[in-house]
Amino acid sequence: MIERVQIERVLERLPVVEAMLSDPATAAKQSRYRELLREHSTLKRIEGKALAYLDAVKRIAENGAMADDDADPDLAAMARAELAELEAALPELERELRVALLPPDPDAARNAVIEIRAGTGGDEAALFAGDLFRMYNRYCEGRGWKIGVLDSSPGEMGGLREAVFMVEGEGAFGVLRFESGGHRVQRVPVTESAGRIHTSAATVGVFPEAKEEDDIQIPADEVRVDIFCSSGPGGQGVNTTYSAIRVTHLPTGIVVQCQDERSQHRNREKAMNVLKARLLDVRRQEEAARMGVTRRTLIGSGDRSQRIRTYNFPQNRVTDHRINVTLYSLDRFVEGNLGGLLDALRDHDVEQRMRAELERGGDRGVGS
Repeated sequence: MIERVQIERVLERLPVVEAMLSDPATAAKQSRYRELLREHSTLKRIEGKALAYLDAVKRIAENGAMADDDADPDLAAMARAELAELEAALPELERELRVALLPPDPDAARNAVIEIRAGTGGDEAALFAGDLFRMYNRYCEGRGWKIGVLDSSPGEMGGLREAVFMVEGEGAFGVLRFESGGHRVQRVPVTESAGRIHTSAATVGVFPEAKEEDDIQIPADEVRVDIFCSSGPGGQGVNTTYSAIRVTHLPTGIVVQCQDERSQHRNREKAMNVLKARLLDVRRQEEAARMGVTRRTLIGSGDRSQRIRTYNFPQNRVTDHRINVTLYSLDRFVEGNLGGLLDALRDHDVEQRMRAELERGGDRGVGS
């Protein structure tokens, strides 16, 4: 059972947030204002779940007292009937409240930076990487999210050797973060004359877009910037203008490049944004390691060397190995119908986080 004092400790923040939202000085700082709006929405959701839960607890106690009333058998019978309904509903009400009370992921609402790279499998791996890019593109289009390609390198027989793109949309990172890892495909390549099934792979990395408040400082002497001609489709101007930018972060060896824009300045700005996202991810991993955090509350580690999913085309099957879910609808899945599996991954992650909170005493809430 969730203690009332735990709920009150979280909800005492609500009037504070509402006061800040009504302050004209807050409205002048748009990033802070949006952050407070998200917190207010979370707190109001908790308030609604809490009221429903506490009302059920109160009515259970009231009906429990009336159920043994020998003076009025009819009233006692009605109380016992309502008591049975309330007791049956209480576990789900408690679960919904516990989910709402989970500490929110501060990065969940951010845009996402996604990197796809062909792995083992030669030309077939590049074709598969291209399929993954198309799959994510279709999914994001369906949600009304905007995709901006920052860099891409085509395969010799089609597909992509690598692609880096930004997904702009509320909650994009929170939804797509579970895609980080190794993706394996089993199918007959178009280059295979004997009809044999080959196995190829691609890796996907998903990072939250860095924001100004993250304070990611990159001294000029820690980066090397190379300028080169853009390549790939885009017309004559793309291939004759030195506008593509490659940025190498010397301390970490991270390399990012952008050739999406005709403007060298815009390409540099985009490349630096991707570099900041990568450095933010490195910082978060280092902080977790120092604290001895096992990241049990996440599905996997986000390590791209971890194989997370298999796409078997002959059997029209897609299997996610982290939650042991298999769908026999791969044809629709690769067309962007990822919603069901992404929901299952999110739900599993929530269950893990709830279990971890209960083990720690479950007394941390919003803003903690």
